[in-house]
Amino acid sequence: MDSLYDIMFNAFGDGSVKMLALIVFVGTTAAAFGVMALVHSRGAVKRRAAGINRNSGELGAGKHSLRRSSLKAVQRVLDYTSKHYETGDKGDGKILRRRMLQAGIYNSRAVAMFFAARTVLAVGLATAMFVALPLVAQPSSSIRWLAVMAAGLFGYVAPSVYLDRRIASRRNEHRAGFPDFMDLLVVCADSGLSMEAALERVGRELGDTYPSLCANLHMANLEIRAGRTMTEALDHLGDRLGLDEARSFATLIQQSAELGSSITDALRVYSDDMRHKRLSRAEEKAYSLPAKLTIPMMVCIFPVLFVVILLPVIVRLTTGHY
Repeated sequence: MDSLYDIMFNAFGDGSVKMLALIVFVGTTAAAFGVMALVHSRGAVKRRAAGINRNSGELGAGKHSLRRSSLKAVQRVLDYTSKHYETGDKGDGKILRRRMLQAGIYNSRAVAMFFAARTVLAVGLATAMFVALPLVAQPSSSIRWLAVMAAGLFGYVAPSVYLDRRIASRRNEHRAGFPDFMDLLVVCADSGLSMEAALERVGRELGDTYPSLCANLHMANLEIRAGRTMTEALDHLGDRLGLDEARSFATLIQQSAELGSSITDALRVYSDDMRHKRLSRAEEKAYSLPAKLTIPMMVCIFPVLFVVILLPVIVRLTTGHY
């Protein structure tokens, strides 16, 4: 180090220290830029390799590949099922599509997928029970066929049960969030916003608390932007939510627009009505709680009380120390 300092001092005089610091700085900068260039080039190579692999995968998935054939077969089955149920009973198909919308399933092939899933589950569970039951036990023929029929029936009913539970959970969320939606809508209307702007603003505010209600409000806003009237968009919103309160809200807005009355006053009165309905439902649940607790008390608590009270008497009678 001393020899290097002597050389720098002989070469540059008193400014050798500054020159050494400059050289160190330049070397460090060059090394840093070299590392950055190396990382960037390696990233570009990886991206090009990923693109080549993706293209080769697409080329490999030709007309005769197993994956492509399977996807085409499934798509044909879904198309045939959709066409079959669209040309069949339109009333049942319309009701099922409405249930799908209320459950939050917006795929155009949801009806076909529902029937396909029900058929596959029924046949698959029945077949699995027919194959697996002899491996576990050796039941009689009648019990075996009864178990197979029960498994098939369970697979047939399971999609409907899942759909009903999903609709019920979303409906509870909508019913809990609708009074808050009305309160925020009244605040936005009082501040001078139009109904379209108020719906969009309230939808953004309710996104974290009630995501399903927020999604339906966003779809109503998209329908209004696409050219539907406010009444039609609110009618569709009520159908998707599955609430009588939402349908009444759509009727309220329509009548207020037709009669020329104040929408703000109508919203304020309807919001108060929503609050009273929520309080009435809570009181109804509270009043029905004692009746619901009767059976658990009779089954779980009263037998224990009888045992605690009568056990000493029974012990004295059986031992003769009475």
